[in-house]
Amino acid sequence: LMRLSSCVSFEMNIFYSCMELIKVEGSGAKVQKPIAILDSGVGGLTVVKEVMRQLPQERIVYFGDTARAPYGPRSSREVISLTEQVVRFLVRMDPKMIVIACNTATAVALETIRSSVNIPVIGVVHPGATAAIKKTVSGIVGVIGTEGTIHSKAYEKALREMDPHIKVYSKACPLFVPLVEQGQYNSAKARAIVHSSLVEFHSIPIDSLILGCTHYPFLTSMISEVLGEQIHLINSAEETAFQITHVLSEEDILAKVEAEPSFEFYCSGNKELFSSIAKQWLNRTVKVHQVEWGIVQHIV
Repeated sequence: LMRLSSCVSFEMNIFYSCMELIKVEGSGAKVQKPIAILDSGVGGLTVVKEVMRQLPQERIVYFGDTARAPYGPRSSREVISLTEQVVRFLVRMDPKMIVIACNTATAVALETIRSSVNIPVIGVVHPGATAAIKKTVSGIVGVIGTEGTIHSKAYEKALREMDPHIKVYSKACPLFVPLVEQGQYNSAKARAIVHSSLVEFHSIPIDSLILGCTHYPFLTSMISEVLGEQIHLINSAEETAFQITHVLSEEDILAKVEAEPSFEFYCSGNKELFSSIAKQWLNRTVKVHQVEWGIVQHIV
């Protein structure tokens, strides 16, 4: 009963907040709705940081499904189901756009989510591939990601659609996400795992490497140490933020320049750990609400 009343109270607060906004803004209220960003965990914070930088006036609602991370080893059907559940939660916030800031979910669930909502939905694979095409000179590109992303061949397909002659070398790095989710991305253990996972790229003549998981930018310095400064590391966050700007502009729903932004963060796992990682990455203290999955979602 307590869980139900908490959830109902939360939904009523959202309802009255939305009604108040509509009264103030009238027909222009949609521009002040938030951008909803989701990930399997903390990795999507790399996209949040770039959106904050490029679009400082925008409201953001973020959900990290930390209790069920990583998504990479899961089946496509399971990833689609988990992503749909997170989207159903975020839709209650009445967003103007949804950003799937998880490469695995983008690879297998993007079209399913697009067909289920009536607002723009973008992923991170196409922006990452676009950034790599812009950066590579040799036309030889590496991709690292979760098992799910690499198995889907999503990046290879996207890259070859843009350049049929490009050469792509892909490798799954399943141990990277747990390091980041546990806050161990600056540890000696992380350095050893990154080295053993990427050393084989020394014999492959790539000039660019796509970090095909939004968790991987947390390990950028260690990846550069292993591969060398001459290899361009492609973080899809910047290009994703460009695409968000483009879509919002095309839809005429960019927030007003003078708008006061707000940021809401939700996670399904340890909110103290999430908050600590978010503070380090975003350089700001954030309030995090924990969502407990169940018949009725309980928000702490």
